[in-house]
Amino acid sequence: MKILVYSCRKDEAEYFRKFSEQHQVEVTLCKEAPTLENADMAKGYECISILTNKINAELMEKFHNAGVKFISTRTIGYDHIDIDAAKKLEIQVANVAYSPYSVAEYTVMLILMAIRKIKTILARSNIQDYSLDDGVQGKQLHNLTIGVIGTGRIGRTVIQCLRGFGCKVIAYDINQNAEIAKDVAYVPLAKLFAESDIITLHAPATKENFHLINKDSIALMKDGVYIVNTARGSLIDTKALIDAVEKKKIGGAALDVMEQESDLYYHNLKSEILDNRELSLLNSFPNVIITPHTAFYTDQTVSDMVEHSILSCISFIQKDL
Repeated sequence: MKILVYSCRKDEAEYFRKFSEQHQVEVTLCKEAPTLENADMAKGYECISILTNKINAELMEKFHNAGVKFISTRTIGYDHIDIDAAKKLEIQVANVAYSPYSVAEYTVMLILMAIRKIKTILARSNIQDYSLDDGVQGKQLHNLTIGVIGTGRIGRTVIQCLRGFGCKVIAYDINQNAEIAKDVAYVPLAKLFAESDIITLHAPATKENFHLINKDSIALMKDGVYIVNTARGSLIDTKALIDAVEKKKIGGAALDVMEQESDLYYHNLKSEILDNRELSLLNSFPNVIITPHTAFYTDQTVSDMVEHSILSCISFIQKDL
């Protein structure tokens, strides 16, 4: 069988060569993202593999006309794909799973960086300002209550990683996990907002979760609360977040994901004027840490993403035979 791989990065190429040989499939690697102009490359391929590239109805139609029957996204999220269009055209879509420790460990790192004011400390150290004052005085994690929203594989692993710090953890999820419930109290969302010193997001980007953090939910939170998001940018109303940071309702934030990030992240834009005022403004705040959707990015995760994408294509073809 053959797989066409779009948006193949250098770090992925070695794994595609390794696993294509191991699983006896032929892969064609393309550095370009899928577009209307290059969709014809998919002719002769029933399966294609993509990253966080927008696949709208028009592009889905082009792939359908090219004979594509299966799209594997090398990501956990699939909100970049028009699923309704895929269903109408009978194109199956699958996401991948990867080691939850990549995002979980990164989340704990961001939590610690936020409460210990590392952004300010590093900025001052770079200009040889080694003074001590309120601007760099942090908090200790074991004194705080962490609210975990979403207890899927990553949320559960975050909770596991936090146990060693001795902090209180509470959780919210519409589907409660029995194992987590043995040690962690599940609470209503409003209660989590009201009692948490730090709120970390691990929920999917669904219609129900759109702007889960908004003006009203922020009003329920403690003064000085910290917000950490390594899930999806759409979970936070960015304008409401900015307003709350400026009013000092939110004491700090650490964001690995942002609204409207798709045309920015993973590109070198150091000489460009960013077409995202909210991102530029948040970046200017000393108590807001921004990273470009890199929480997942480890050697283990890249290996998992590539192999699981190949395996999903194999599974589809075997079912189709």
